[in-house]
Amino acid sequence: MQLQIKLLSMLLLAAVAQPAIAATPINQTRPLDPRGRVEVDNVKGRVEVVAWNRPEVQLSGSLGSGVEKLSVEGDSKVLRIKVHYPARGRNAEPSRLVLQVPLLADLEVDTVSADISVSGVASRELELQSVSGGIAANGAPGRGKISTVSGDIQLAMNTPRLRVETVSGKVVTQGRLNGEIALESVSGDVRLNTLGERVRKLSTNTVSGDMVLELALAEDGEIRMESVSGDLRLQLPADLSAQVSGESFSGDLSAPGAKIRKEEFGPGSSFRVRYGAGKGDIRMQTFSGDARLTLP
Repeated sequence: MQLQIKLLSMLLLAAVAQPAIAATPINQTRPLDPRGRVEVDNVKGRVEVVAWNRPEVQLSGSLGSGVEKLSVEGDSKVLRIKVHYPARGRNAEPSRLVLQVPLLADLEVDTVSADISVSGVASRELELQSVSGGIAANGAPGRGKISTVSGDIQLAMNTPRLRVETVSGKVVTQGRLNGEIALESVSGDVRLNTLGERVRKLSTNTVSGDMVLELALAEDGEIRMESVSGDLRLQLPADLSAQVSGESFSGDLSAPGAKIRKEEFGPGSSFRVRYGAGKGDIRMQTFSGDARLTLP
């Protein structure tokens, strides 16, 4: 009986102690040029990045139980951080990486099911990729490329060049975007608001996801929107200066003052209308989705 009690006590103590050893704390600091580059790779868990004004990278967080190792390689120009999981890593627990990086350093984060959070970066290049993890980012990079498969994307960006790609994740993007924007989706819905900035070039493609875009167009600017079955909603300011055309096989088309022309034989409709001096060029095309232009 005493042996049974002793064994039971040992098991209980092990169970209580387990959470304390389930994760390995991380605490490292590495020098990095203010305009260096940081590359981060973590399969599952979370990656958090915050910009600061020091010429170094502070790495903290924790490694999940069962992880093989954490590698931090490179020099003051390029620093590569990767969490290594076993080949059959199903039993490895998620890892959380927390980084503070130089404000102007380029940043690339690649995950599978790990969420990504980035705040305050002003790098020349910002690239964030995930499969099923969500992405939330704010900052002022020179160029941003953000992509997921099924994870949601939420951005607050001030940048002249932005590309966002998703398969089924929802995308919400806002910020002072005044250059080139590319948005691609399969079935995920996309929302964009450039906060009144005049975009030079916008291209969008969607299969079944809906797109709701609110922006202004630069003089001689260009907008191209294409959809299969997703609806397109484009809102532009009342002082718009552009030639606008719309085409659809079976979807509904509408634009202020536009006369919708129906095909005489078979399905199909189109319109072409000019606003102001007609300096810009806007084209909206759908197969079965609706396309609507509004001017407040």
